[in-house]
Amino acid sequence: MKYTDAQRQAIATLDDPLLIIACAGSGKTQVISQRIVEILRQPGVEPRNIVAFTFTEKAAAELKDRTLTLIAEQLGEVRGLADMYIGTMHGFARAILQDKVSETFKYSILDEIQGRLFADRNYRKSGMTTARVVANGSSRSMKRYVESRLYLHVMGILREEDVKVDEVPESLDEALGLYRKLIHDHDFFDYPELLRTAVDMLESQPDDDVAGGLVRHVRDTIRYVVVDEYQDTNHIQERIIRGLCRFGANLCVVGDDDQTIYQWRGSTVGNIQTFTRRYPGVSSVTLDANFRSSPAVVSLAKSAIESLVAERLPKNMVGGGHQVFQRGDLLALDFADPQTEAAWICDRITELRGTAFHDTADAPPRGLSWSDMAVLFRSVSRDADPLVDELKRRGIPYIIKGLARLFDAPEIQACVSCFEYITDETDAAAVQAAWRAADLGLGDAALAAGLRILDEAKDWQPGSRWGSYNIQRTYLNFLEALGLREETVPSTDGAVRGELVFYNLGKFSQAISDFEQIYFQSDPAQKYQTFVKWLRFHAPDYYAESDADVGYATPDAVTIATVHQGKGMQWPAVFIPALRRNRFPSKRQGGTNVFHVIPASTVPDADRYRGTSEDEARLFYVALTRAQKYLALTFSPGGSRLYNARSPFFDLATRNDKVLTAAVPYRGLRLEPRPRHELPDVTLSFSELKYLFECPYQFKLRFLYGFNPPLHEALGYGKSVHDVMAEIHKKAIEGTFATDAEVAELVDRHLSVPFAYPALREDLRNAARKAVRRYLVENAEALPRTLHSEQQVQVRIAPGITVDGRIDLIRRLDTDEISIVDFKSTERAQAEDVTRDQLHIWVFEVDRG
Repeated sequence: MKYTDAQRQAIATLDDPLLIIACAGSGKTQVISQRIVEILRQPGVEPRNIVAFTFTEKAAAELKDRTLTLIAEQLGEVRGLADMYIGTMHGFARAILQDKVSETFKYSILDEIQGRLFADRNYRKSGMTTARVVANGSSRSMKRYVESRLYLHVMGILREEDVKVDEVPESLDEALGLYRKLIHDHDFFDYPELLRTAVDMLESQPDDDVAGGLVRHVRDTIRYVVVDEYQDTNHIQERIIRGLCRFGANLCVVGDDDQTIYQWRGSTVGNIQTFTRRYPGVSSVTLDANFRSSPAVVSLAKSAIESLVAERLPKNMVGGGHQVFQRGDLLALDFADPQTEAAWICDRITELRGTAFHDTADAPPRGLSWSDMAVLFRSVSRDADPLVDELKRRGIPYIIKGLARLFDAPEIQACVSCFEYITDETDAAAVQAAWRAADLGLGDAALAAGLRILDEAKDWQPGSRWGSYNIQRTYLNFLEALGLREETVPSTDGAVRGELVFYNLGKFSQAISDFEQIYFQSDPAQKYQTFVKWLRFHAPDYYAESDADVGYATPDAVTIATVHQGKGMQWPAVFIPALRRNRFPSKRQGGTNVFHVIPASTVPDADRYRGTSEDEARLFYVALTRAQKYLALTFSPGGSRLYNARSPFFDLATRNDKVLTAAVPYRGLRLEPRPRHELPDVTLSFSELKYLFECPYQFKLRFLYGFNPPLHEALGYGKSVHDVMAEIHKKAIEGTFATDAEVAELVDRHLSVPFAYPALREDLRNAARKAVRRYLVENAEALPRTLHSEQQVQVRIAPGITVDGRIDLIRRLDTDEISIVDFKSTERAQAEDVTRDQLHIWVFEVDRG
């Protein structure tokens, strides 16, 4: 690949601390990947010496695949690539704690949805009744369900920010103690606690009894740290970075202060703006050529950010790509009402479909398709209704990023009716009517078969184990009984609608998993009743602005997303509607906020949590720079005086000479619509890959659409035994050997079977103790020959597809040969031929690395 002078300078700067200011679309992923290749060229550098952070799992997968591709092309076979970390900071914190700190091996992670469910379920123990909301001269406790998101936000600020501890109210400090005790008692980390624990360990001394192994690993191993999207780091993430570099590791940070859009989550734009002052000897490189967007899009975005944001790092973004500007590509139009606005957007989408488009300079043109269009809202939940209604009316396929508005889909409303039937809140006729209204091509026989599954689920059997009433299993069995497949869903546009239906059904499976992760061990009738109430009254709010997507499916459909969700993405055509004053830029919302719970004076630069006009300008800049060629900004009055005026962002666009305020018909080359199918960057574990070996269709459901398997009562037993063995082997490598007297304590420390009923938990504890004692007896002579425990292995099956795994044990035999051992918690943990394939792969990788 041909690099610009600035890119070559960034790639070649390996010894100094480095700040790479990367404008939108400037090819930073390629530059970071090539720089990692150059690091590996250095004498004595191994992959394990490199840590590279990105902001999202998707970005991490892309960076990892790009890096592995360049390594293979330029360096050939490199040993130990599995030991190079490329991923999110949260993922690194989890990996290093679960590898180096035995006390945390059994901890699992609560994501934002599960954390809120957990706090609501444990309302009194969580500290929510202790924390006080102070507003209008009165003080009260926090409201269950309604304010749990706010409460967890406050708990996060207290652990992630450099707060003035002396000014935190005593009741709030007590609430934090209660909340932290609650999650630790259940062996959970939420994201702030995960980072806080990692920081506490990283800032310890090498001889510390608990954290010493982790600190020595950092000291002896990590030599290069790369941080992408540095503008969105917060206080505790900066402490993690400093902890990793405290023994002299080289630091390179990459970002753009103009794209700081997560201040409301605590990101601190000052981290990147002051980097050169806080770290000595920093070299700075600016990547200012935008290869993504047309010169007109670049011109509009540049003028917007320069006129709206005063304090910026110096940069001069210029167009460097192949997209050609034509009059009419950029539009700013106002309409009488949201319905007319939505109608025009649908007209424009339809008109652009089939338009000739060049993905790269040397690629033949293709006709744009539905998935080449994106509509980016400041708030999907508040403003997307008219467009969604119009898309439905016209039969234009669309997806809504994340799980927002999932519960409006007719197939999901039909799913909800199933559980209302199980709890006797509706009848069989209503369930059948809901599924017929979803228009999925289901006949009477299919619906009757599905109802039989629901009848079995509602047949509570006194004395049966509670775990046998499994919501996810009921859901999957019901869908299987229906015989529903993508190709059987009626569609006027190939199999697109079937894909969209399964895309939503997979999201609903994730919602079930979130709920059941917390409520699995509940009285069956109460569990189903609580689930129905949660679906009806709370789940839509839980997922209202959810960023998460599930599965790797990319249906050929128009994308509807918030601007935040669009970060890191690009589309040939982008629409930014609802450009109303007080909506975008958004006015500060009323109601209870974090500073009614924690005094603003305790938090540095508290204003970023409230949102500023410059924050909104940066968000607008990000929205503009998602467009490759076609960009339409639209306004319509929002129905109240507060939202009836045009956004200053809209008015700014109308003053740009590249932007037309009246649409002109497209008269260029038209081709057959053909979506750009890019293989997603997929990283699987071998345990996940075995689904492909055992049942390809189940693999498709799980990984393409995001369906989750049912939870099992004994889930966690196998990992618990693995964790015990891992600690035994890690100590053996250091020359310390476990004894029979230590077995009970080892098992008790690592056993985590959160879904087991009490009798089963005791049985599993005894089984684990028995298995470990037997292992110590049978392997007493072999333990001193332990070479590696939980050795990371990585297999790149094909471009974009990587399998990660761990070899449980590598030991030297008395014949001086190397042996690898893979533990199975039961004789039939997986099919013998699958295990054989797995071991063959591991042997091959050990031989290579």
